[in-house]
Amino acid sequence: MSHLSNTVVGDGYRSTFAWDLLEELTEIGSRMAGQEGEAEGARVFVEGLERAGLREAGITEFEIPGWWRGSSSLAVEAGNGRGRTFEADYEVLGLPGSPGETVEAEMIDVGAGLPTDFEAADLEGRIAMVGSQNPPDFGRAINRIEKYARAGQAGALGFVYVNENAEGAIPPTGSVGFTHDGPGGIPAVGVSSEIAARIRRYLADGSVTATLSVDCRDGPATCRNAEAVVGPDDGPEILVTGHVDAHDIADGARDNGAGSVLAAEVGRLLALQDDETGLDTRVRVVAFGGEETGLYGSTHWAEQADLSNVVGQINLDGIGYSRDLQVRGLGLLELFEAAETTALGSIRTSRTASPFNDHWPFVTRGIPSVSCASTAGGEGQVVRYGNLEWGHTHADTLDKLDPRDFRDLAIPLAEATAALAADPDPERIDEPTVREVIPEGLAEYLRFDGRWPF
Repeated sequence: MSHLSNTVVGDGYRSTFAWDLLEELTEIGSRMAGQEGEAEGARVFVEGLERAGLREAGITEFEIPGWWRGSSSLAVEAGNGRGRTFEADYEVLGLPGSPGETVEAEMIDVGAGLPTDFEAADLEGRIAMVGSQNPPDFGRAINRIEKYARAGQAGALGFVYVNENAEGAIPPTGSVGFTHDGPGGIPAVGVSSEIAARIRRYLADGSVTATLSVDCRDGPATCRNAEAVVGPDDGPEILVTGHVDAHDIADGARDNGAGSVLAAEVGRLLALQDDETGLDTRVRVVAFGGEETGLYGSTHWAEQADLSNVVGQINLDGIGYSRDLQVRGLGLLELFEAAETTALGSIRTSRTASPFNDHWPFVTRGIPSVSCASTAGGEGQVVRYGNLEWGHTHADTLDKLDPRDFRDLAIPLAEATAALAADPDPERIDEPTVREVIPEGLAEYLRFDGRWPF
């Protein structure tokens, strides 16, 4: 039985609301956490929620550690006299959370940066070059932040992160730590696959010396969460969330403008359903700030709220580039399995939890929580949250997305949310359940990086 009326479903398949709102967000430019563009993004989002018929719309401000990008460079010299200096933005970018520092040392290629790669390499006093790839046979996701932490733990003086996901002179950005007390320990840059290919040619002929320089500043900044509600005036509530911030080098269309506007579209469809039949449970739509640099917005929300009143969270991140869904989390998965009957694409579910995603502050506090991403290709494809090919690069632009996918995704997302609203009593998530789904290697990293919550 569908929990959405035919009228609401029909409206969803004609809607341009999410796409129009995404166009507004991507006109802003940089929406970097704690900076003016993020503030403008929160304002645009709240105005969109009000147009969609939600109420109690507002923005909450809080302080975070801010990071502002300057210029970066990487100069390499091979033993045979060859060498180059890379300093253009399409070649090398400082990574948020890096300290402003210059180091000179021998460079070592650490491959994919798996734990065994770091164990095999002698990085003490050297600069580590590490690929962004996540080998499918490794058995778990391994994030850039973990690779950076392992490089520092191994004694590296610098960190060079290679975009192995896309060609075309596209260096990656992305935070290198969720430290809440200042920048990380070693300077870090992202480089394109083409720059890495040249360095590897040099390394094939002998040793390479590199001078890595990052210019940046850090300090206190103001971050914002934007939200509104639909449904009853009080009682338990469901969270439908995305994050409005994006990296400063691009429009942030996929990561995560798409997730934010789809959360707003779910709220709009539920407002229509509420007008027809009423919702049994209050739904709060939230666009968090500061996700990219430390899950700051979601952590702040979870710390300030009465979570005994929250029955579940549906987080949208890395979504919108296909109509096929990958739903990962603990609890609520059966709602999406049932919602596949309303979807034009497929819905795959998996029982897991990610410490690099806005569902982490909730699931580790006992809230049934899932995070929904798009997926493409065959069964077993590794889904990178928001970082498949274009995420975290200057190529994360609106033209990579299609409004038809947004309409196709909004219906099952709203259906699953409406189903939870009709029966808002999922089992809470206990600590042993979270521990069970975190691979030991990932738990090891979280412990030595100070991010293990238990």
